[in-house]
Amino acid sequence: MSETQSSSREHAPRDPSIGVAAIAPERDEQHENDWTQRLVLFLRVMAVISICKGLYHWAQITGFIGGEDDAFEVQSMAWQTATVYFAVIELVAAIGLWLATPWGAVVWLTTVVSMAVIELMFPAIYGGSLLIVSAEALLLAAYLALAWMAARERPP
Repeated sequence: MSETQSSSREHAPRDPSIGVAAIAPERDEQHENDWTQRLVLFLRVMAVISICKGLYHWAQITGFIGGEDDAFEVQSMAWQTATVYFAVIELVAAIGLWLATPWGAVVWLTTVVSMAVIELMFPAIYGGSLLIVSAEALLLAAYLALAWMAARERPP
């Protein structure tokens, strides 16, 4: 081969039909991001729930809810600490979830696991409700399933 033939072959435009797109399965453009959209919707719903939970904890701290017997000042130090922790972290998680950021999901997962651990391992703080643990576990499973399905629809 001459040098002109080899250099023209190196700089020749590639045939667009040859490549990864040629061997990739056809995808329906209309349903390409269904699981991602469902995941974002789930994260936004969890953001609203996190806002409600965070505001509930702040209402406990400030005395907007509960009577004199339930006042923040008369509660145990463990209860006060957990309540302040959830009052702050739930609202931080809500912001990250609404924006659908990875850190938002991590902070939310931290709140879910923290609440489950407090309910199971320290029942004296909030009462040890298995209903709350079950709800948190169900939400965690839903998130993991949606995140897995959304990851599967994106090409590697």
